[in-house]
Amino acid sequence: MACMKLGSKSDAFQKQGQAWFCTTGLPSDIVVEVEEISFHLHKFPLLSRSGVMERLIAEATEEGDKKCVISPPKIPGGAKTFELVAKFCYGVKLELTASNVVYLRCAAEHLEMTEEYGEGNLSTQTETFLNQVVLRNWKDSLKALQTCDDILPHAEELHVTKRCLESLATKACTDPNLFGWPMMERGPMQSPGGSVMWNGISTGARPKHSNSDWWYEDVSTLSLPLYKRLISIMESHGNRQELLAGSLAYYAKKYLHGLNRRQGANETTSCLMPMASGASPSEKEQKVLLEEIDQLLPVQKGLVPTKFLFGLLRTALILKSNPSCLANLEKRIGMQLEQATLEDLLLPNFSYSTETLYNVDCVQRILEHFLAMDQITGGSSPCSIEDGQLIGSPSLTPITTVAKLIDGYLAEVAPDVNLKLPKFQALAAAVPEYARPLDDGLYRAIDIYLKSHPWLAESDREQLCRLIDCQKLSLEACTHAAQNERLPLRIIVQVLFFEQLQLRTSIAGCFLVSDNLDGSRQLRSGFAGSTDGGWATAVRENQVLKVGMDNMRTRVFELEKECSSMRHEIEKLGRTKVSSTWGNVSKKFGFKMKSQMCSAQEGSVSKQNNGSAKFEKAKDRHGKHKKNS
Repeated sequence: MACMKLGSKSDAFQKQGQAWFCTTGLPSDIVVEVEEISFHLHKFPLLSRSGVMERLIAEATEEGDKKCVISPPKIPGGAKTFELVAKFCYGVKLELTASNVVYLRCAAEHLEMTEEYGEGNLSTQTETFLNQVVLRNWKDSLKALQTCDDILPHAEELHVTKRCLESLATKACTDPNLFGWPMMERGPMQSPGGSVMWNGISTGARPKHSNSDWWYEDVSTLSLPLYKRLISIMESHGNRQELLAGSLAYYAKKYLHGLNRRQGANETTSCLMPMASGASPSEKEQKVLLEEIDQLLPVQKGLVPTKFLFGLLRTALILKSNPSCLANLEKRIGMQLEQATLEDLLLPNFSYSTETLYNVDCVQRILEHFLAMDQITGGSSPCSIEDGQLIGSPSLTPITTVAKLIDGYLAEVAPDVNLKLPKFQALAAAVPEYARPLDDGLYRAIDIYLKSHPWLAESDREQLCRLIDCQKLSLEACTHAAQNERLPLRIIVQVLFFEQLQLRTSIAGCFLVSDNLDGSRQLRSGFAGSTDGGWATAVRENQVLKVGMDNMRTRVFELEKECSSMRHEIEKLGRTKVSSTWGNVSKKFGFKMKSQMCSAQEGSVSKQNNGSAKFEKAKDRHGKHKKNS
């Protein structure tokens, strides 16, 4: 650290208890009381350097006191600073450093130690040291700024605080690798052979390159008011928003203990006010810090990590921050919800008024913010996208990611027996239908909820299961649902119908592919002739298709048997209204088409039988007529 020595005399002061004595051989004729310390000094050295001391000594002499005792106004820096001032007045060597120059500069101004009372007075020398030494160096500027906290009004009056902040902001905005050592004074020197020059002399070393976040740790030692002002000045100087966001996150993690719950004990922080080492921040101080950090964070999407925002929200819920702070954090998270993980969404409920384990209401508000932003930014909708392009559209990637995330969250909170059906259903229905390419995740969450809430009425089960689109279930999910006793009967029938329809469509597609393959083989054989390799490939493909179609036929046969047995069971349940009951079920679940298909098949068989009988009768008549003729 840079320093300067003032004066040439040796130290002639001695401390005895709570008093300082000047050992110059002459008895002291004045006592200066500063705080609880008494300084036994002489009048002439003091009044020759300070205008305030001159007036106070004159007033005390007029009162006729034999031994003048004065109490100057509150001196910046207290008794420790006045000790240095007194030594300067006596010409004792005084070492100026970044740690004491602000105190001395303010005390000199307060005591009117200007050039009017002596050339090279304390005010001039401290001002020169500030401008030419301290403000040109990062470390010294930071140290001087930290000392401004104790005497902030005096430092503000002399613009010392502002100048230190401007110096730090300018240096932080500049690439440190452009300047090198000794401006940075960060990190050890690397291997010799560099060409760094200092005062025209080669240092024989080269500086270690620094990252753009090199200043995070240093500025985190500032108190919150000074740190806020520094960030504001950096922003006005054009510092990059992502660097400011990173510094804010670093500062918050250092003093908000709730953000360090996954860190080890050696990574925990000290205190909110660095000047008062050893004292942990109170909940009130942490609450103030969190709300200030929320106001300083940039609003652009993606500049602040989503996990850090969730940590702030969790801490804000614990500290019971004001509603506007909570709303801002929820909105920030909603803007980039697709970057979140399932662990982030599992926010515990810290309120005693609610019984649920997780804060489902908060997650639903975050989801609403995301959907609102998706609409504003031109999010896709089923009206503007064809069915075939719905899943693969790049613009749907964030919303499909969020839909999958919410389905996973629903499965996590579903076992909570205190989670009411309206709240669970509202969160599940908040995700648009087009955001889910498959409903397997939603089906799993609903199945877990039904298993954990067996007392639900049949009507409530049906209402909840209506959220599932059976046409968007995979074959595995359909197989599981068809055997799931927790699902309402109507849903099971609907799942069976769509599964059978899906299999029929797949079989028809396989037949179409088989016909196309046969035609293409004929064309290829007609042009290229028959070869052993082509024939073997065709045989293998036919065998694979045959096996696949046989498996599908078997599955369709099993599903038809299940559907037939279910139909008989339904008929048994309503013996008095058999035909009307089955007709209503068919109309509600789309079995009308299937019935028509079955009846059409029966009709075609009967028509074929009737046609053959009529043909035989006509043949007999024709034979008899021929014999008669």
